[in-house]
Amino acid sequence: MSNPLKQYFRRPAIYLRLPSDGKFYSDGAIDLPENKEIPIYPMTAIDEITTKTPDMLFNGTAVIEIIKSCVPNIKNPWEIPQIDLDPILVAIRAATNGNDMDIESTCPACAEESSYGVNLTGLLTSLKSGDYDKEIIMNDLKFKFKPLSYKQVNQINLAQFEIQNIANNLDKIVDEQARQIKTTETMHRLTELSMGFVSEAIEHIATPSAFVVEKEYILDFLKNCDKQTFEELRKKTIELRQTSEIKPLKIKCIKCQNEYEQSIILNATDFFG
Repeated sequence: MSNPLKQYFRRPAIYLRLPSDGKFYSDGAIDLPENKEIPIYPMTAIDEITTKTPDMLFNGTAVIEIIKSCVPNIKNPWEIPQIDLDPILVAIRAATNGNDMDIESTCPACAEESSYGVNLTGLLTSLKSGDYDKEIIMNDLKFKFKPLSYKQVNQINLAQFEIQNIANNLDKIVDEQARQIKTTETMHRLTELSMGFVSEAIEHIATPSAFVVEKEYILDFLKNCDKQTFEELRKKTIELRQTSEIKPLKIKCIKCQNEYEQSIILNATDFFG
């Protein structure tokens, strides 16, 4: 016997067309409808508890579990490309708590803290994807980029957090030589992390005689190319990422009328609360 209350279960509140149009997912990672609009369900009480579990928040699994619950068409949320993540989180917030969201902001001119409204539908329409189809040509090489997956972004964030903790404690090392050695090690780790980030964002490199997709070869190239080439590639990955990010909210202070911009950061702690 099926549950007679099933007809009263939550229903999709929003249908979202992903900026990626379903690209960059592996087979089976997403069930994309023919019209490419995926249903977004409101959060449950269990989902709300998930957003308040410290370990799950830190390692990224809170976001994964919420997306599994609210976006069942995405079978493997770890594979969500970066360009889709913010729109999905915004849509879940809108499906759960309505189209309007208040954020607290402090005016940099007069230090007045006030609450300002954000229209989530308008926010969704403003989120676009960078042009990942266009190749970048440098000398004889053609570079094709792709957005990082949520799993890759999460791994990079955790590594950055660990390195930052080490950097913050360098001053506590009394021995000058030991501190210098640890500082050098930390700088090397930051450089390796940056190169790893860029290598993961490169889908392939085409030469006049080869088509390279192997990550170990791409990373080897980044370690051995000239500094200017690496910086150009790093700059391009950042530009593509920034294109798809939520733009700062333009605010006019209600007290002194100063106009400024306020960044909107999405995380499971306060975005869904």
